[in-house]
Amino acid sequence: MPTPTPTPIPHPTSRAATFAAVYALLRASATLADHWIQTDHQAATKGRPTPAGRRACAAHVAAYTATQAATLLLGTHALGIRPKPRRLLAALALSATTHYLADRREPLRRAADFTRRGDFVRLAEHGMNGAYLLDLLCTKDLALSLR
Repeated sequence: MPTPTPTPIPHPTSRAATFAAVYALLRASATLADHWIQTDHQAATKGRPTPAGRRACAAHVAAYTATQAATLLLGTHALGIRPKPRRLLAALALSATTHYLADRREPLRRAADFTRRGDFVRLAEHGMNGAYLLDLLCTKDLALSLR
């Protein structure tokens, strides 16, 4: 008589493993969305204080958020991770909001001035770009707090 094959017991993924996976997926998708998906027009226009600037920024953030959502859905499925949908939606909403504010430039400059980092946000020499580095903090790392 054949020996029955034991039914595998599902093991919940640890919070730390889920956090690490979601972080890696968000970082990869952010780089893809900011450097490959974003159009030249969006990059050049999104910070302007005009209706065209607001439209370009909104279009960029929509594509950015869609890229993050697709990466999270495909990546977590491939890894066998089942994060809570409400947390993913909250993280995507926070990421979209902070990304829009940072890419509009003026809110980021005001926040930097308020925290006495105005010189850094305006730094664009010696291979550094302070606004870009602060953008990374606002739009990627902050969203992880909801994981």
